[in-house]
Order: sequence, then structure tokens, then C-alpha cells
Amino acid sequence: MTAPSTFGLSTEARNLHWLLSNLVEEVPGVHSVTVVSSDGLMLLSSDPGHHSAKAAGTSDGPKGSSADLATIVAGIGSLTVGAAKLMDGGGVKQTMVAMDEGSVFVMSISDGSLLGVHAAPDCDMSVVAYHMALFVGRAGHVLTPELRSELRTSMESAQ
Repeated sequence: MTAPSTFGLSTEARNLHWLLSNLVEEVPGVHSVTVVSSDGLMLLSSDPGHHSAKAAGTSDGPKGSSADLATIVAGIGSLTVGAAKLMDGGGVKQTMVAMDEGSVFVMSISDGSLLGVHAAPDCDMSVVAYHMALFVGRAGHVLTPELRSELRTSMESAQ
């Protein structure tokens, strides 16, 4: 899968691509990032192959591709929403899964869209969560149905 080109995209779509790239490049320990729509489709993703460790033969992100991270994020999001309903817990704001070799963070954006981050096991979780909240604050109000459709089309054409 190739990263979608930002050429020909709206200003809002280009800004979201920039925010996502900035999250990966500026936050220590973040390997890959994805935005998933409420129906589980990947709208935006970083390129896990961008890091130098990938070139050395190791994998930074989940096995396979950004699509794998999107699938994981959609599944975690669905599971936690179901758990919250069963427990009368209200809306799910954030979920974190800590593993021996990494962490996965999932945060609600708007209308059921999700931001997912795969990070190193030694990342500063509060820094990752803070930068995710910044992304959500900046992206949430512009992630309209029209923009989601544009991003979906952009991802499909890149495949």
C-alpha cells in the first residue's frame, strides 16, 4: 500500500495529513498512527515503513501494514463501546493496551471516528495521550461527512 498523495486534496484534508505526520515524527516512541471511521474504514494513516529500523529488517508497526493497525483500532473501539454499553458507562473516551513489546492507544475523535497509535513499550504514555488529545481537538471539528468521504476516496485510490 502506498501513502495517498495530498495533491488535489482539500485544505482540511491536507491539514489532517500534516497533523498525523507531525504526531508520528514529533512524539518519541510513536511508531504508527491511523484514523478509522465509525464503520471501521481507514481514513488516514502514517507509514510504518518510514522509520529506519524497518529498513534494517525489523518491523516498527503491526505486522503487515497500516491497514492492520486500522483493523486493530476498529476492533478495540467496537469492543470497548460494547463494554461501556453493558456497564452503563457512557461514551468511551480513550483505551490503552500495554503489551510487553509495545502499546496501542485508541481515542474517540467524533461521530464514532477513532485515532489509533502504536507506540514503543517505553514511551511516555502521558505524552502520547496529550498529543493524541491535541490531534483530536484539532481534527474533530473538521472531520465532517464530506471530509471523511474525501479521505476514504484518497485511501482507496492509493491502494
